[in-house]
Amino acid sequence: MASQVRHLNLHEYQSKQLMAKHNVNVQRFAIADSIEQAENAARGLKADEIVIKAQIHAGGRGKGEFSSGLKSGVHLTRDPAKVPELVKQMLGYKLKTKQTSEDGVIVNKVMIAEALDISKETYFAILMDRDSGGPVMVGSPDGGMDIEQVAATHPDHIFKSIVDIETGPTEKQTLDMAMKLGFQGKSVAEASEQMQNLYQLFLDVDATQVEINPFGLTPQNKVVCFDAKISFDDNAIFKHPELKAMRDTTEENPREVEAEDCGLNYVGMDGNIGCLVNGAGLALATMDIIKLHGASPANFLDVGGGVTTKQVGQAFKILTDDKNVKTILVNIFGGIASCLTIAEGMVTALTEGPRIKVPIVVRLQGNQVEEGKECLRRSGLNITVRDDLDEAAIMSAQLAAA
Repeated sequence: MASQVRHLNLHEYQSKQLMAKHNVNVQRFAIADSIEQAENAARGLKADEIVIKAQIHAGGRGKGEFSSGLKSGVHLTRDPAKVPELVKQMLGYKLKTKQTSEDGVIVNKVMIAEALDISKETYFAILMDRDSGGPVMVGSPDGGMDIEQVAATHPDHIFKSIVDIETGPTEKQTLDMAMKLGFQGKSVAEASEQMQNLYQLFLDVDATQVEINPFGLTPQNKVVCFDAKISFDDNAIFKHPELKAMRDTTEENPREVEAEDCGLNYVGMDGNIGCLVNGAGLALATMDIIKLHGASPANFLDVGGGVTTKQVGQAFKILTDDKNVKTILVNIFGGIASCLTIAEGMVTALTEGPRIKVPIVVRLQGNQVEEGKECLRRSGLNITVRDDLDEAAIMSAQLAAA
């Protein structure tokens, strides 16, 4: 059965929790999903200054705007008494940033954290590197900005150190990296120790990338990881139920979540022709040919080689839950999943499930193609069958435009 690869996204507070667990220096913080919790957290921190940060997966929060009218998803205050009024305008409201949709994303949690001054900002990351065949450390003294911009304007400011996956980074490697990032005095040893701890985190959670930006220094000469982006090896998530439990599906396309639960590979798009295809390559080719004939696919949907009749029914439900879909194009090349299996699943879905009102165009080729066509003919359902993919795509585009 095909299983969907869904990249796990963590909220900022979840990344900080993972880092703190691995003895990585982060700001003191608490998470709140109510005004009362936020007020208690602000007073409990006993910090000189407090930062309140809306927790959504999208970036650009500082320049975002809430549907409540509040500007910015990041606020600073020295008065804990002001926290409840700010949080009141955040929780339950949509925050729109440059990385969200026009509609924005509902904020269900806020992070209340100790605000720290930064005297030095650097960049540090550990990532899996295809060219090196293993992990590498990447650092730059130019932190707090887009690393791609640094690479484009000052490539000599980026330092790379290949890590032996059997032994991990040596103390000499991390000390050398710390000095190249501009740390001096006692902070060199602390920065080196933090890099070692970050590498242990990288290993323990089967990460493909741990990026710290900024990897900074406070005026009190304490090395702190102020913000982190952690990417995981999705093929190893089964080993980490505690990470899987961190997944917040409220910010994901509900049809994509449902498809994953059904063992289907689905990605929503903006077009109006729903696609049901077996095989990722064929699915991409189907989307291309729809575009070639002037229309747009509503999704990528690969039902996989071992698809069952039940899954075909589930696929139709997911497609028709998208109100933008005006036509469904089924393109099947029968192999392990025969044309007859797909046809039987279609008939079951269309006769036993909710009535599907949009037209359906089907193209079948390969294993048990004649049996599949006969199954569709006997059903008496209003299905247009075409042998040629071009003809099927043209017909789908015409029906979607009608």
